[in-house]
Amino acid sequence: MHDALERPLYLDHNATTPLREEVIDAMLPYLREHWGNPSSGHVYGRRAKQAVEEARAQVAGLLGASPDEIVFTSGGTEANHLAIWGAVTRPGAGARIVTSCVEHPAVARPLAVLEEEGAEVHRLGVDALGQVCPQQAREALKGGAELLTVMHANNETGVLQPIGELAEYAHRAGALVHSDAAQSVGKVAVDVNALGVDLLSVAGHKLYAPKGVGALYVRRGVALRALMVGAGHEGGLRPGTENVASIVGLGEACARAQDDLEHEAMRQRRLRDTLFELLCRELPGVRLNGHPQERLPNTLSVRFDGVSGDALLAATPEVAASTGSACHQGQTRASAVILAMGVPAAQAAGTLRLSLGRATTAEEVERAARALITGWKRCAAPRG
Repeated sequence: MHDALERPLYLDHNATTPLREEVIDAMLPYLREHWGNPSSGHVYGRRAKQAVEEARAQVAGLLGASPDEIVFTSGGTEANHLAIWGAVTRPGAGARIVTSCVEHPAVARPLAVLEEEGAEVHRLGVDALGQVCPQQAREALKGGAELLTVMHANNETGVLQPIGELAEYAHRAGALVHSDAAQSVGKVAVDVNALGVDLLSVAGHKLYAPKGVGALYVRRGVALRALMVGAGHEGGLRPGTENVASIVGLGEACARAQDDLEHEAMRQRRLRDTLFELLCRELPGVRLNGHPQERLPNTLSVRFDGVSGDALLAATPEVAASTGSACHQGQTRASAVILAMGVPAAQAAGTLRLSLGRATTAEEVERAARALITGWKRCAAPRG
């Protein structure tokens, strides 16, 4: 038990992932030997520059893009800001933006700032399965728009949005299309041409690369305003000396993900479904949040009857997972994402997000299920 408490089963891969050993190995030479500035003309700089460009090609390969369409950033949040604030340059002139009500704060907050500056932001609702209705989007876009930004996969439920259909309607309305794909890249196939996006954000630490590195796909011909000015790094869109080792790590992570994407997705999907079945077999009132099929293969958002997610995690220290709720002044507030799907607040507060990863095993899934079942019984036991 002591070891379980010191090293609980990690089912929070949607929060962050450990670095793959291959990623660490790829990065080390650029921390030890090849430490040159990529902008320098001598051999030290040329080696670093070559590594950055090789990584750019690796990221592009996973996304079905061209290398010159990849801009390296400090992570998904910066990529989202560059896409949104870079595309909507005149919010005070009545710019119109269409988004969803279930976006990550890295999208929702910059949109709120634009709204304060005079832009009109139309937020699409979701259905009971957590998906945006394309027909509602089409209606919202009829008046025209500068930008449509809808996440590819929700970070809490794993639900995949119909980005291809949304993009078609948005382009007819003259809008650029951005998608925050931080959660989906490396877990499911993400092809920028199949999706029809103009801009797409990547976060390294969600796919076994380091924290502090990400990328923005920018379709050729799309003009963005840079958020910072300086030297002409990253096509003039992101000045500052490149974080070479981390960029190399992101490239390696993308290349490795591409190697076994389909097989690993199938493996994690089986484990995810087994975990749900084990919980349902023993506990009353367990319910799935989100679409039963159209979601990430590693993600299980499930609500437990009669307990809060926070209390259940506290009673199950053997499992490291997360809730979508927020605790304020001793009271638990249910996740806005789950509430947007029409789940009553009392039920939504019982939600846990259990997200699996490459190292998750069948034995760990069985142990996690047993621990959660025991924890629920402990929480739900009537007080004498």
